[in-house]
Amino acid sequence: MSDFTKPRIWFLNAILLVGILFSLPSLLPQKIHDQIPSFLPSKTINLGLDLAGGSHILLEADPAEVITIRLEQMEDSVRSAMRKAEPRIAIENISRAGNKLSFVVTDPSQVDAAREAVLPLMGSASGGRDYELSVVDGNKMILTPTQQSISDSIDNAMDSAKDVIDRRINALGTLEPTIIREGSERIVVQAPGLADPEALKRLIGKTAKLEFKLVDENADPAETAQGKARVGSQILPYPSNPSGTPVIAVRRLGGIGGDRLTGAQQGFDSQSNEPVVNISFDTEGGRKFADMTTKNTGKLFAIILDGQVISAPRINEPIRGGQSQISGSFTVESANDLAIALNSGALPVELKVVEERSVGPDLGADSIKKGVLAALIGTTAVLFFMLLTYGRFGVYANLALVLNVFLILGVMAMIGSTLTLPGIAGFVLTIGAAVDANVLINERIREEQRRGRKIIAAIENGYKEASRAIFDANITNVIAGVLLFAFGSGPVRGFAVVLIIGIITSVFTAVTITRMWVSFWLKRNRPTELVI
Repeated sequence: MSDFTKPRIWFLNAILLVGILFSLPSLLPQKIHDQIPSFLPSKTINLGLDLAGGSHILLEADPAEVITIRLEQMEDSVRSAMRKAEPRIAIENISRAGNKLSFVVTDPSQVDAAREAVLPLMGSASGGRDYELSVVDGNKMILTPTQQSISDSIDNAMDSAKDVIDRRINALGTLEPTIIREGSERIVVQAPGLADPEALKRLIGKTAKLEFKLVDENADPAETAQGKARVGSQILPYPSNPSGTPVIAVRRLGGIGGDRLTGAQQGFDSQSNEPVVNISFDTEGGRKFADMTTKNTGKLFAIILDGQVISAPRINEPIRGGQSQISGSFTVESANDLAIALNSGALPVELKVVEERSVGPDLGADSIKKGVLAALIGTTAVLFFMLLTYGRFGVYANLALVLNVFLILGVMAMIGSTLTLPGIAGFVLTIGAAVDANVLINERIREEQRRGRKIIAAIENGYKEASRAIFDANITNVIAGVLLFAFGSGPVRGFAVVLIIGIITSVFTAVTITRMWVSFWLKRNRPTELVI
């Protein structure tokens, strides 16, 4: 018991002090919390969706859209490969009907060359190629995506969508949202404490696919109004079209995608003072943007967001430097939302809200009250039991239990952990199990006494022998908690976090701290009799 040197004692007391300081902001009423000096910790424990209330939505992707996107990308690749072929290979009648990409090689003598140009584009997925290639009627080539490649594409798209949603919600300042995949085509999103669920839906529901394409100024306005596009053009919605026609014709190919963006920020137009989104491109994007605006000065170019034109300004001069501006009747809020969406990247596939559920804070407040009541009753019962059973050593165990509560809260606040309803269950469970270590130690000391050992030897051996069993038992519990955290999600992970923190702090207080106190008592009082 003599290994408690002064530096070690100061170190252990410092840990306890830090834990208490970090736990207090979560226990203080809001009025007092607001008056905490800036040099003291003020972070509080985050409350999960089930305690703080918030929004729960279920998003679903359309697999057909994933296939369409893949075929569009393949069409661009095929067109590019045919243009680059030497000699150039002319193709026509390109179609994506029936979830297949088909085209006709104009000169049948170039079919073999076309096949050689297409083969490198077919890639390979596990178990085979991404596409199956067939030639019919001598010069019509058909590319059909394999089922394995479709499954892989959907899986990759959903993983990417999950990451994008995570970045967007975190940009709102929401703490520890739960974002998990459900099945192959669904994603569950829970945002605790979010005051405006509609804002969450608007933000997540926005694909944020940004494109810059030239307006087809040669298109016939009458045909455009009827939805008829010329060859090489497409008709897109343009609700704020100054001409009054809610559609506009743009060139299908060319242009620049939003994947070249490096940043987006809400700002204000220097002339009109209207909210806009300032964007910047990477080096390659900036070069392409400068080329496009240089070659097409004087022409209209469309800014397209999620397949809808939001503005179509005229290029008055080349835009160099990789900087541009998106305007389009924004409010400050909608411009900020668009900036967040662009910064987090475009969703690889459109997601629709198929289920929405709001959790009110009243239910959480009731859960907290009941959880606190259960914790108080459990703690009080344990305190009485330990005091009546082990006397002085019971007092040490009780003090350690109280400090353990402070340390759990302090660590949770320190690391920004979220307390959920299952977390409260884990908290109460930890309190009940916290004195297990002291029961083992005290019973071991009694056993050493019965063997005739002297006081110091009995206490020393009691702590030494019991500590082995305590560490072994709790290591297995920590392993179980880590596995729950690794493979669980949402509330399960919340339970695991509280369990792991509680195990570590309870062992620390029950073994190390009580041993330090017992050491003090022995040195100061040098008792001749041990009552335990």
